[in-house]
Amino acid sequence: MSDDRTPPPNVWPTLRATDARALITFLVDAFGFVEVAVYGDGDLVEHAQLAWPEGGGVMLGSDRRDASPWNLKPGTSGCYVVTADPAALYARARAAGAEILQELHEADYGSQGFAVRDPEGNLWSFGTYRGEPRPV
Repeated sequence: MSDDRTPPPNVWPTLRATDARALITFLVDAFGFVEVAVYGDGDLVEHAQLAWPEGGGVMLGSDRRDASPWNLKPGTSGCYVVTADPAALYARARAAGAEILQELHEADYGSQGFAVRDPEGNLWSFGTYRGEPRPV
C-alpha cells in the first residue's frame, strides 16, 4: 500500500557529484528544489532525493569511482525542468550565482526559459514548454 504523499510515477534524472552536499545546497538555494532525503555519513552521500515543487525531482549521490553499474562522471548531466514562472526562477538562479548560459528568452515554439550550469558542471534548462500532447 502506498503513502498518499508518494508522487505519481515520473522520470527522475540522476547526478553524481564530487561534492554532493554542496550541490544539494546549490540546487535548493539557486533553483528551489526541496530536500526530501539525504543518506550517507560525513561528506559521502549514498543517495539524495530533491523534489521539484511543480512535480518530479532529481536524485544524486557522491562520486564513488567503484565498480557500481551507476558510475556516472560528475558534471556530465543535462536536465530540462518545466516551470510555470521562469522569470522568477531566473532571478533566483542569478542571485544565487548560477552560471548563466542562455539568458531568459522566448523560443520559436512558444516556451519562455533560460539555461545555466551548476557548480559541478551539469547543464540545466528551465522553461514553460511542457511537451507535446501524447497520442491517443
